[in-house]
Amino acid sequence: MRSLVMPVVLVGLAVAVAGCSTRTVIGGAAGAGAAAGGYELHLKRQMDRIEDDLANGRITQEEFDIRKDQIERDSLFR
Repeated sequence: MRSLVMPVVLVGLAVAVAGCSTRTVIGGAAGAGAAAGGYELHLKRQMDRIEDDLANGRITQEEFDIRKDQIERDSLFR
């Protein structure tokens, strides 16, 4: 939930600065959505990488669990 605070604040600021222009609100929401999607894709790639590292013996199960927990905590959609 705390990860959603920043996009909401940014959209709110965009509305305040633009005088509630509908186009600005929609653009800000679309931009925040695109940024969130890109961030989630980055986290998925990290998860794929550590799964591959575990499967190929480059990291231990303990290290995998630690990194997996970190990635899941960073996700917007837990």
